Formats: sequence, C-alpha cells, structure tokens
Amino acid sequence: MAHNNIKQIWASGEAVVNAWLAIPCGFTAEVIAQCGFDSVTVDLQHGVQDYISMVECFQAMGGHPVTPMARVPWNEPGIIGKALDGGAFGVICPMVNTPQEAKNLVSYAKYPPTGARSNGPVRAGMYATAGTYQKTANDEIVLLPMMETKTAVESMESILDVEGIDGVYIGPSDLGFSYGLVPKLDRDEPEILKIYEKIVKECGKRNLSPCIHCGLAEGAVRAINMGFKLVSLSNDVGLMSNYAKQQVRETRAGLSWKA
Repeated sequence: MAHNNIKQIWASGEAVVNAWLAIPCGFTAEVIAQCGFDSVTVDLQHGVQDYISMVECFQAMGGHPVTPMARVPWNEPGIIGKALDGGAFGVICPMVNTPQEAKNLVSYAKYPPTGARSNGPVRAGMYATAGTYQKTANDEIVLLPMMETKTAVESMESILDVEGIDGVYIGPSDLGFSYGLVPKLDRDEPEILKIYEKIVKECGKRNLSPCIHCGLAEGAVRAINMGFKLVSLSNDVGLMSNYAKQQVRETRAGLSWKA
C-alpha cells in the first residue's frame, strides 16, 4: 500500500487541509483535486454520493497528489469495509458516542488480529504490489470517529483511549445542536470553544490528531492555531454556491443604471 500522505504531514508537525465532496461527479473530484488540498473526502453520509460515485471520484483524482478518504453513513461494518476496499485511505465515521462504539469502528476497519475486517480489497489492492496491501493497511489507514454530541464529549477521555484510532473529527453543527445551539460550522460560543480546547489537549496527551469541519478559511486558520491537525473547508457545494452568489451580488451591485 502506498504511504498515507496525511500521516506524513502529521509526522512533520503540520496540519492537513481537507476537501469535502458532496456532488456525485468524477469531474468535480478531478477539479477539486487540483486546487491544493492535501486530502479529499467523499461524503457518503450527507452528500448526494453513493458507493459507485465514491469510486468514480477516487478514480478521477487518482493522478493527483491528494489522499482519498470517505465519510461513511454510519458505524457499520459493511460500508466501512467496502469504502476501504474501494480505495479510501481514511474513514471518518459519524456519531461515535461511546468507547464501545469506537472499539467497534476499529474492529470494522482493521484486518485481523487487530480487527475483524473481511479480506477482499478489490480496488484498494491496486495501490500496492500484489499481496502487500493487507500487510500495511492497518498502519496506513487513518481512522477518525466523529465527536459531535454531548454524550461523546462526556466520554471524551475513554473514547480517546481506544487503541487503533488516529484522532477524532469534530462535527460542529451536530455538536452545537446537541447543546441546544443553532447548527453551524465556525462556532464561537465560549462553552463550545472550551470543549475544543479540551479535545486538542487530550489528543495531544495521547499523540492523536484532533480534526474539525470548518466553513471559511478564517475559521480553518483559527482551528489550526488552536491546535487542530486537519481542517475541512466547507464542501464542493458550499464553495461553488458561495462564489457564485458573491459574483452575482457584485455584478448586480456594479450595474451603472442602479446608481
């Protein structure tokens, strides 16, 4: 298996800038893969992606130096193994609320003896010479349970103690939601920022990488300066629609007859 660029960036002490694909289109993936991101995640939970479109996105960005990952719909062995077999170098898994659920995730994503992942990396095996993928996959794959509820925060230390995860991925919308706040990405409420600080600190103690979904560059910079080691910038839909809206606004604002 080829080396995982995310792990190499982390080893150098830098932060990873991650893209997020909700659009089921290889061409979109190909364009995003050339924009300077370190990694690109296909979203199978809230995006319009399915398994085949995930594979097509991975194929489209294969010639570019980005690490392919998948956010699976749920903590379930079938889709986790299949996403990895399809070529994901990392799995982000939603709504992991207890240490047992984190242990289950490790079991689903790792080959024996560490886990119980079924053997058959049909497409992922192409990233390696014959028979070598299975030898290195357990070490190379990035495994990130999502910490996005009050329940998970209350079990933070015991979740982070689970052997086999590489960090946690914060979902700010759901996290805020579970504390009775409006769902949004770049949060600034003191009680949420305090949780972020604790997550960064507890990850640091265990040599784990805290990761977070962000909206705009400003929020991503703030997160990296706080100690987060991977930041996602919105998603392809958000980047496209925000820029389109901005250009339309500026066009209408600049029309001379409106003066």
